[in-house]
Amino acid sequence: MGSGWSSEEERQPLLGPGHGPVAGGAWRSREAAAVLPEAVRGPGPVYGRRWLVLLLFSLLGFAQGLVWNTWGPIQNSARQAYGFSSWDIALLVLWGPIGFLPCFAFMWLLDKRGLRVTVLLTSFLMVLGTGLRCIPVSDLMLKRRLIHGGQLLNGLAGPTVMNAAPFLSTTWFSADERATATAIASMLSYLGGACAFLVGPLVVPAPNGTSPLLTSESSRAHIKDLIETVLYAEFGVVCLLFSATLAYFPPRPPLPPSVAAASQRLSYRRSFCRLLSNLRFLMIALAYAIPLGVFAGWSGVLDLILTPVHVSQVDAGWIGFWSIVGGCVVGIAIASDIVYLLYTPGSLLE
Repeated sequence: MGSGWSSEEERQPLLGPGHGPVAGGAWRSREAAAVLPEAVRGPGPVYGRRWLVLLLFSLLGFAQGLVWNTWGPIQNSARQAYGFSSWDIALLVLWGPIGFLPCFAFMWLLDKRGLRVTVLLTSFLMVLGTGLRCIPVSDLMLKRRLIHGGQLLNGLAGPTVMNAAPFLSTTWFSADERATATAIASMLSYLGGACAFLVGPLVVPAPNGTSPLLTSESSRAHIKDLIETVLYAEFGVVCLLFSATLAYFPPRPPLPPSVAAASQRLSYRRSFCRLLSNLRFLMIALAYAIPLGVFAGWSGVLDLILTPVHVSQVDAGWIGFWSIVGGCVVGIAIASDIVYLLYTPGSLLE
C-alpha cells in the first residue's frame, strides 16, 4: 500500500545487497532463518520490563536535554552572575552539537557492547558533567571553565540518548510497538530542552534592565545562588537516574521479541560504508539534519536574540517552550497521518 507514488528503486532496503526488491527481501529472509532458532521465527515474547527500560532511557534523554539548555534561557542572569560574554553563552549551547563529533564511536560501542554498557557510560558522563558545574570555587574564571567542561561532557551523552532509541525499540519491543517506543524516547529529549525554557526563567530572576521586576533581590549574589540551586537540582536528578540505571538496565530481553531483534547484523564498518555510498540515505539524513540543526542552534540562544528587542527572560522562555512543544505535536500528527495513508486499507494512497 502506498506504492503507487514511489518507484521500485525507492522501495528497496537501504542496506540490502540485491539490486531488486525481491532479491534483497530473499537475502534478508535467508539470513534471518539461518541465525534464528525455530521457536522465534515468528513473533517472539515481549516482557513487561520493557516499559521500565524505555522509561529509564527516556528520562535520561529528558535530563540530557534539560542540562544542555540550562544557560540559553537565563543568559542575562548568567552573564551578571558569572561574567559570561555573548560568545560564552553561544559556546555553552554549542557544546551539545560538538559532543556529537564522536557519535560513530558511541554507535560502535552500542553495536559491540550493547545497551547497558553504552547507557551506563552515557549516564556517567552526565553525572561528571553536572557535577563539574556544581564545584564551589570563588575564582570566576575557573568556575566558567568548569561549567564549559560540564556542558561538553553532557554533550558527549547526546549521541546515545538521541540516536539509540530505534536500537532500543528493536531490541525490546515487538514490531507493532516499535514506532511508539521510538517516538516516546525521542520526544522526551526534546521535551527536556523545552522544560529548560520554563525552569530557568521561572526560578532565576532576570537582572535589572531586562525585567520589570526591579527589586533588590535581583542582585548578583542572589541570582548566583538561584542558578546554583538549579545546577544542584539537575545534578541530583542525573545522579538518581544513574543509580537507577546502574541498579537495573538489562542489555536485552531473555528472548528476542521479533525476527529483526534476533537477525544477524552486518559488520559496523561494512554497514557504515554502504550507507555513506547510498545517495537515498544521504538525502534523508540531510533532510533531517539541516532543519534540526538550524532550529536547535536558534532555540538555544533565543533569549540572547530577543534581549535587544526588550523581551524578558520569562517571555522568551515561554516562546521557546511552546515552539518545541508545538513542533513535537505537529510532527507526531503529520507522522500519524502519513502512516494512516500508507497502511490503512482503502486509503488514498492504497
